[in-house]
Amino acid sequence: MHGVEAWLGTIPPIAVYLLLLAVIGIESMGIPLPGEVALVSASLLAATGAVSPWGVGISAAAGAIIGDSIGYWIGRRGGQAVFDRLGLRFPRHLGPDKIDRARRTFHRHGVWAVFFGRFVALLRILAGPIAGSLRMPYWKFLLANAGGGVFWAGGTTAVIYFLGRAAERWLKDFSWALLAVVVLGGVVTALVVRHRARAIPAAEPEHEPTEPLAPAKRD
Repeated sequence: MHGVEAWLGTIPPIAVYLLLLAVIGIESMGIPLPGEVALVSASLLAATGAVSPWGVGISAAAGAIIGDSIGYWIGRRGGQAVFDRLGLRFPRHLGPDKIDRARRTFHRHGVWAVFFGRFVALLRILAGPIAGSLRMPYWKFLLANAGGGVFWAGGTTAVIYFLGRAAERWLKDFSWALLAVVVLGGVVTALVVRHRARAIPAAEPEHEPTEPLAPAKRD
């Protein structure tokens, strides 16, 4: 993740937004890509001020909604053949067992699988194609897809952004205090461990069974 964040920091903000939209959009169509890693990395980048958190959240939400919608129509037109091809191309991520598990989730939870599926790696990839193949009404799918996409993208961006800003301020203001606490904690831990290490040999003979002494022989 740190490598992705560092790489994103070398490109212009508009390119970050477009790249984030593309990665999450393609992932939502049914192609395994690190969409969540890209979102978290871009959110951390926003915490440094390199890009706008609003731009990150809007780009991620747009990618999720557009990608899922395209995936829906692919699944609706292609049916099982789509999943067969995906399983052959990506057997590790989208094998028959994982597709069957995703389908069971849809049969059990219906439209809620679309909304909350945005937070689950497998369903984040397969929600659109599976909903389309199961002929879920598009308006229901779109409402759940949009709601889940906005909640996932906006919530993730906000949490990572504010945590990153708070951590940056805290470390900036209290870096020496933090260093002192770490050093003090290390010294105390070393003293405790040393004391216990010395006490163990002294305590061990008390737990060892003592053999009865043979009576002394008299001359």
